[in-house]
Amino acid sequence: MIKMAGHKIGFNTAVAIVIANMIGTGVFTSLGFQVLGIESGFALLALWIVGGILALCGALTYGEISSAFPQSGGEYNYLSKLYHPAIGFISGWVSVSVGFAAPIAAAAVALGQYVTKIYPHVNATVLSLTVIGVITIVHSVNLKAGSLFQRVFTIVKVVCIVMFIGFGLFHVPDHTVNFSPGAGAWKDIFSSGFAVSLIYVTYAYSGWNAATYISGEIENSKKNLPRALITGTLVVMVIYTALNFVFLYSVPIPELKGVLEVGYLSANKIFGVQVGQFMSLVIALLLVSTISAMVLAGPRVMQSMGNDIKGLRFFAISNKNKVPYVAIIFQSAIAVTLVLTSSFQSLITYVGFTLNLFTFLTVLGIFILRYKFKHVETSYKTILYPLTPIVFLLIILYILIHIMIDKPVESLFGLGTVLLGLVFYFITNKKSDHKNGENISEHSPAAD
Repeated sequence: MIKMAGHKIGFNTAVAIVIANMIGTGVFTSLGFQVLGIESGFALLALWIVGGILALCGALTYGEISSAFPQSGGEYNYLSKLYHPAIGFISGWVSVSVGFAAPIAAAAVALGQYVTKIYPHVNATVLSLTVIGVITIVHSVNLKAGSLFQRVFTIVKVVCIVMFIGFGLFHVPDHTVNFSPGAGAWKDIFSSGFAVSLIYVTYAYSGWNAATYISGEIENSKKNLPRALITGTLVVMVIYTALNFVFLYSVPIPELKGVLEVGYLSANKIFGVQVGQFMSLVIALLLVSTISAMVLAGPRVMQSMGNDIKGLRFFAISNKNKVPYVAIIFQSAIAVTLVLTSSFQSLITYVGFTLNLFTFLTVLGIFILRYKFKHVETSYKTILYPLTPIVFLLIILYILIHIMIDKPVESLFGLGTVLLGLVFYFITNKKSDHKNGENISEHSPAAD
């Protein structure tokens, strides 16, 4: 467990981290891709409700697992204990190479696109890289400063989105809006397009587990972590459904097709061009909070791996304020590379597919926890167990199967990343796994 001197992350900051990780690139960009395969307003809103139920089921399940194993590291920590250190390592590898760096890159790219819609002379790539650089510096210096930065930007983000939703609901659209559950809507819901679109929704909701990556730094984590996961997820579920209702209510579906800057279109319809442009800048500013949350959380996975694995010890290097600045800089370097090399749509599909593999394994681990680690004391039990994890597992399996069928290239890249992680596991001094083994024994029934 990471020992922190001085500042600890409180419940409010933990909730802010969850909300900031979730509300970001996906909700402001993905609707334009969803309407390519679905045209029913009812089915499109159902996407976000199903995504919210999925995230809530995941958060409820993770709450119990995180209560049993409160160290920082997220899935790396959980899967190492529940399955095998190799599975945990691969999960950590995915988090390092994909889980945080790629969404940071996607959020930075989206931020650049929103700004250049208003100021075409601004170089979107340079702006994206600058934002990543500044946030990296802030979080590399001091945890307390980083926490304050996170809380302020998250509060601004939520207030602005609530205002956007409020004005949007009073807007009178100049097109016909239909959210009735007709025959066509149900056909869309049970279509392959619905399953594929869910990958964008799960990406938008990804972050509901963010606080687990820094649980070792959360005050009274056994109590506050499950509460933060559940509270943050419920807040975002309501916001996402309302926000997408406003997008669909204010902009005709044909105009949304294939558009990245959905918020920009909606703001122009609701407020007019001038005020709409200002709101688009506000949306761009909100993405700063998303980038910040991921820059804060991701390196804690690397730090945990560095503490456990000799070949990755450099990730555990911290400054005098106990901040893992080497891991932060390394993660941001990967994000910068992705900004310069990747397309947005394929990046989202690739990230969503790969991350869902490990959230699936983690939620499945609740059954192992109840059987193999039943003597471990937990301050929280999964609500409606076993229905909660089963619902999560069935929906994720449904998504993964359809993604492999409809998006084979991105799926193969995801599986390739996993296999590459296995190769690195054997390269990075496998003998150092004994430290992980010691951690596992500390939480075994025999130890208790």
